[in-house]
Amino acid sequence: MGAKCQSCGMPLSKDPNGGGLEADGSRSFLYCSLCYDNGGFRHPEMNLQEFQEHCIAQLKAKGMPSIFAWLFTRHIPNLARWADTGAR
Repeated sequence: MGAKCQSCGMPLSKDPNGGGLEADGSRSFLYCSLCYDNGGFRHPEMNLQEFQEHCIAQLKAKGMPSIFAWLFTRHIPNLARWADTGAR
């Protein structure tokens, strides 16, 4: 498996935009376009638990069964965005 978003865990190869954008317009190689734009996170007000719930809702809206959406989000606390904040 290749690089994954360090905010949500989505494989960057699945990102239709190829990654988020830094403030200078360059492509981020750490975060996907669903999580990161213009050098900042799209949902900065969310804490880890709120973000996991948001991700579950988005995955379910795309047709993923609830249990798989829940399982997919269990690794989020280990990603750089959350590990660096001590959000575990």
